[in-house]
Parts: sequence; C-alpha cells; structure tokens
Amino acid sequence: MDYQIPLFPLKLVAFPGEQLNLHIFEPRYKQLIEDTLSTKGTFGIAVYLDTLMSFGTEVELEEVYKVYEDGRMDIKTRGKRTFEIISFQNPLKDKLYAAGKVFFHDNDPRVGENQYAEFIFYLKELFRLMEYQAEIIPLRLNSFTYAHKLGLKLSEEYELLLMSKESDRIKFLINHMMKVIPIMREIEIAKKKIQMNGHFKNLEPLDF
Repeated sequence: MDYQIPLFPLKLVAFPGEQLNLHIFEPRYKQLIEDTLSTKGTFGIAVYLDTLMSFGTEVELEEVYKVYEDGRMDIKTRGKRTFEIISFQNPLKDKLYAAGKVFFHDNDPRVGENQYAEFIFYLKELFRLMEYQAEIIPLRLNSFTYAHKLGLKLSEEYELLLMSKESDRIKFLINHMMKVIPIMREIEIAKKKIQMNGHFKNLEPLDF
C-alpha cells in the first residue's frame, strides 16, 4: 500500500532505530516540522547522493529540543522503517517542502546464532583497535546500531539500507570489518614502533 509523507532530502543515511538530531533553519523545513507537530505524523529522510535516491527512512519527531528567536529549531527524531519512493512532488501543493508517495519495505530480523556471534566478535575487535568505547551487549544491538561507526562510505551505508534481511546486512558488515581490521592492526603495530623511537633498547649481541 502506498502512503504520502513529507520528504526531507539529506546527504546522509538514517537507519531504523537510530536517533537523529537535526538543526532546522530553512523555511521549507521549518514548515515541514510545524506540520508534523500539528498532525502528529511522520516524515521521511530521503537519501541524496549525486541525485535523489529511491530509498530512505521514515522518522518520527520525538522532541523539539530548542526553538530560537528567529524560528530555527533543534529537533530529535527516531528512525522507524525503510521506504521506497514511488513518486516525488517538489514542492507539495500549497507547501514549501517536498513530499512523495512511498512504499514501506518489510524487514526480516532473523539471523543465525553463529553469524551473529561472528559479527559481535569482529565488532569488538574493530572498536578495540579504534579505541572507541562502546557497550557491546549481544542481542541488544543489530546491524544498524553502530553502522555509522564502522567507517562505511555514504554509498555503502545506502547499500546497507537497501537490504531487507538482517542476515544479509550482518554478512555485509562482517565482510567490511574483515577488510578493515587487518589494516587497523598494521596501524597499531606501526604506532607501537613509533612510540619505541627514542627509548633505550636492549639489543641481543650478534655472534659473527
């Protein structure tokens, strides 16, 4: 079934479940947020790469955190579900902002126990190498939880958004981390060697 929702094109990927904080300053998007507040509806973060892409994420407005004297706003939103744009109208009739008819895609959350354990293992190792402090609690996180922290390109984040199966997304991220982790380990070794420069070294005598 098709639904029409306001659309907010941005050069970013919002993931389902993710909290996204936005600073609103353009008149069209101030109007969009005001309309969302009055209708208690949702709007869509449409991904813009070199052009407007077909997929995006529906978000709900959780809080208007701050309103400035000139009408600018800081808002907190939460990603809900992935959609595909069927038609695009810019601007929507009698409005400043764009809207579109969208189709919401189902998500299959199933993932094998062994695959998930492998994902958690690589995630912990990558964060250790990055010296990034994060609370890794198995079964409380999914492929989207830390996707922005893994060094994916914007195009790769969009590719992840297109996947409707959690098992496919987990596989995608495992493959990415398996490429990144060896590079990070080499950097870690190089950092240790650099830190040793200038230190007194206890060298083994050579017998020749």
